[in-house]
Amino acid sequence: MSNTIERPQTIERQEITVEELEDRAYELKEKLLRLCGSYEGSVHIGGDLSVADILTALFQYGMRVDPSDIGNPGRDRFILSKGHAAVCMYIAMAIRGFFDYDEIVRTYGKLGSAFGMHPCKVQLPGVEASTGSLGHGLPIAVGLALHARQAGLDHRVFVLMGDGETGEGSVWEGAIVGRSRELGNLVAFVDRNRQLMTSFSEDRIVLEPYADKWRAFGWNVIEVDGHDMSALVQAIDSLPATDSDRPTAVICRTVKGNGVDFMERNLGWHAGSLGAADLERALVSLSKSRKEK
Repeated sequence: MSNTIERPQTIERQEITVEELEDRAYELKEKLLRLCGSYEGSVHIGGDLSVADILTALFQYGMRVDPSDIGNPGRDRFILSKGHAAVCMYIAMAIRGFFDYDEIVRTYGKLGSAFGMHPCKVQLPGVEASTGSLGHGLPIAVGLALHARQAGLDHRVFVLMGDGETGEGSVWEGAIVGRSRELGNLVAFVDRNRQLMTSFSEDRIVLEPYADKWRAFGWNVIEVDGHDMSALVQAIDSLPATDSDRPTAVICRTVKGNGVDFMERNLGWHAGSLGAADLERALVSLSKSRKEK
């Protein structure tokens, strides 16, 4: 009997244009707003809108995943460390073909639903980790990337963090280990929207010079406009090979509530719900912001 482990078949990335990605990002934001208008409770809509372009770029282009074969060992892994942006991830995955959007709307946040306010891997196949306790996503991703390296697998491990959670010591411990173990297959996207739940981040904890902190920990650093799809695609295309010795931090300059004028940089819209009139205002604003790009 042979002891050789069969290598997983490589999953190819989707072929898609920047214009098509922009269309899907708009679709995602519109569906987010409509869910926020139909759900009886609060939705973390401000932070959802700040990561919608990033999640679109990752799920529709950057990651090698197959919705029809979610257990394929050759797939790229994704950890949503910013767990309160779960509904944005759910919809991004639905647009890619993982889930049914109507099912998300029908059951979101309800008792027994697979689509909770924070993602749960036990409830929802296709989700790699249960998250929501901020500061834990990067350490989880480090472990997954280290396992892949030791097993000789060439997939990437992506993690999306909010900038506020990078005030946690566990993040920087993970950053040290990621560089020390030379995990070039590890990629951290940071939603640098400069807002916390009730304040602006720099008012509570000074993170600047932010990119230099990641560089000081030995990481490869890419800085982009997190709402510029072309720039996000270019950042993904410029990632070093998975067998390189430095993990990468993609620092995305974003706006909380992006695309909706009365939500942008508004601390009151960390979470909330939309009545019929506000939903219409939000959809009009989103449409206008798209035309102005």
